[in-house]
Amino acid sequence: MDQTAETILVVDDDREIVGAIALALEKEGYRVLKAYDGMEALEQAAHPALRLILMDVMMPRLDGLSAVLRIRERRNLPIIVLSAKSEESDKILGLSMGADDYVAKPFGMQELLARVRSQLRRYTHLGDVNTLPGDGVLVNGRLTYDPAGRILTADGEPVKLTATELGIIDLLMRNPGRIFPAEEIYRRVWGEDALGSSENTVMVHIRRIREKIELNPREPDYLKVVWGIGYKMDKHN
Repeated sequence: MDQTAETILVVDDDREIVGAIALALEKEGYRVLKAYDGMEALEQAAHPALRLILMDVMMPRLDGLSAVLRIRERRNLPIIVLSAKSEESDKILGLSMGADDYVAKPFGMQELLARVRSQLRRYTHLGDVNTLPGDGVLVNGRLTYDPAGRILTADGEPVKLTATELGIIDLLMRNPGRIFPAEEIYRRVWGEDALGSSENTVMVHIRRIREKIELNPREPDYLKVVWGIGYKMDKHN
């Protein structure tokens, strides 16, 4: 196994599903950790080499969404939730609790692998694995964004963002005042064409960012929705 291969944690109480996903990932060159309930997932999530988690929802001891919440307290690595529930409300709930993406069972293995690649690519470029050379520091009112260090501060305090949230901030902070349709945000940040549920996916991530940067998330000063068009970062002196 390539020592530089990225490590992925697969969590599901169905050992056959874990085995099948692990086999497919290993064929792609990834290293795989396995867990079969939420408590095991918490233990494995502390592994320093871990770069992504595939998390089932319905599991014994600790369900997947509760595990996501607890992992998010410590780490910002990408999490893809796997669930037999395909209702839009279930997907929004999963994203609201900290997941970066949501795949409904049954899923095609190639689709899952494509989503894994997409999340890892964004995490590598926007997360805390590597930093890229960037422009000068951007200041907008209470917010300061350093594109080189991929660091956002609000009132001088660092804001803890996931790689997906950071991708949205990077796009909007570089283009203050410009309105982006949800489909364009999805295409630029997720790196793939917008799907039927992409608007809700973007909406949930915008809501999570507001909770981290706005003094009053219900009446945001910065991340504004322009009804019927999209989202923008308001300019402030």
